[in-house]
Amino acid sequence: MTIAKAVFTIGGWTVLSRLAGLARDTMLASYLGAGTVADAFFVAFRFPNMFRALFAEGAFNAAFVPLFAAKLEGEGIEAARQFAERAYAVLACLVTAAVLLMELAMPWAIYGLAPGFDDVPGKMALAAELSRITFPYLLFISMVSLQSGVLNALGRFAAAAGTPVLLSVSAMAVLFALAPYTATPGQAAAWGVFAGGISQFLWLLYSMRRAGMTLRLVRPALSPEINQLLRRVVPGALGAGVYQVNLLISTMIASGIANGAVSYLNYADRVNQLPLGVVGIAIGTALLPALSRHVRAGDLAAASQAQNRAIELGLLLTLPAAFALAVIAHPVIKLLFQYGSFTAVDTDQVAPALAAFALGLPATVLIKALAPSFFARHDTRTPVLVAMLAVAVNIALNLALMVPLRHVGMALATALAAWVNAVLLMWQLHRRRLFTVDRRLQSRAWRILLACLGMSLLLWGGRAATAGLSLPGLQVALLVFGGATAYGVLLLGLRATSLAEVKAMTRRKAD
Repeated sequence: MTIAKAVFTIGGWTVLSRLAGLARDTMLASYLGAGTVADAFFVAFRFPNMFRALFAEGAFNAAFVPLFAAKLEGEGIEAARQFAERAYAVLACLVTAAVLLMELAMPWAIYGLAPGFDDVPGKMALAAELSRITFPYLLFISMVSLQSGVLNALGRFAAAAGTPVLLSVSAMAVLFALAPYTATPGQAAAWGVFAGGISQFLWLLYSMRRAGMTLRLVRPALSPEINQLLRRVVPGALGAGVYQVNLLISTMIASGIANGAVSYLNYADRVNQLPLGVVGIAIGTALLPALSRHVRAGDLAAASQAQNRAIELGLLLTLPAAFALAVIAHPVIKLLFQYGSFTAVDTDQVAPALAAFALGLPATVLIKALAPSFFARHDTRTPVLVAMLAVAVNIALNLALMVPLRHVGMALATALAAWVNAVLLMWQLHRRRLFTVDRRLQSRAWRILLACLGMSLLLWGGRAATAGLSLPGLQVALLVFGGATAYGVLLLGLRATSLAEVKAMTRRKAD
């Protein structure tokens, strides 16, 4: 499977999952609004989600996939299965212990994540209660992460890419069913997260069986291979999940800025995650197994070619999304969330945060395309060091911007830190002669940028011209259609791509 085909397979499923996620967030906004209950729920969900992104999904996949792929290529499917079973058993034990520890650590753990909640009566207790409900989600999603890694290494991307849809559907169903009977809608939303984790786990159990890779239950043991895996997971956690670390720091600071600030950041980030998930995660997931195979085979030219095309595809799809979200953030937020308990004042607070997050979107996608080059070579140290510097920059910028820009400063700090991370990763790869930007990428990158600038000018004028429309859906539809058309025409006019290449990518998607 080519990189483009894999990216479109994962991206297509991820589009569906992100749209389902937006539907879930719209429902949450209507039920929870952007105040005390919403803040408490989002922090409760942030806890297991943060550990998932840092360890289970991020660093674990980055360490596990190359080792599993090497076993598969070098020793065959049975040896790879045995390695996966041992990793499965050890991961289950470690995560179960972590879940039990965090259940006992409530509510004190909330003081570390959101110390500002103590200023609002009852908010800290509510966040602790919701965290106790949501935290077991980490156990199920950790198992899902390993199952996804196995399926991705086997070239089966669709089943794993579609699992977030189950989380969203389960969350919406449980919220609708339980909200009339719980003390606040937050409890119903928390139980929805719990149910979503179970549904994802069961779906991938079925998918693994269909792939002929059913994992048996074995006694956990620390073999040399598992020790090697763990040594790569621990330092790789920060490197693979720096975006989550930066969001965590922003959450901690935002919790003390104002009631609702955590919710403002969360709603803005959820919209920002749509193009990030469709493009960034798809590229990172598809690129790592391919790079691992090329590096293992000693075909460095093929590895560099794959990475150049992944970056080009990422820029082609992500830059226009970033420019568009920055320009039309307000009508987008109004359309998606301004219902029920979510007011026009909340829209005014969330929109600038979305515009700030969008500035870092291309950098975050570049990180997803650059980091696999280190992981494929079993180097987790370099991304960790780069990530540590990016986190330090994020902390400094948060402290500098929190007073003049409040929660918007938190989003801007995250975006700028992402650019620091991406630039340093690129510099390290270039310095070691592991990656060189080829002529095609050099030629097309600036053309894509010019097309985005032209599109942005049209969107700016279009936003003013359609401001009087009473239907926000019509306004956003016109802006999206006009912006996409302008971008496509400019791409072709500037020769940043061609109709033949677009048709070829479409055929790969359909293959």
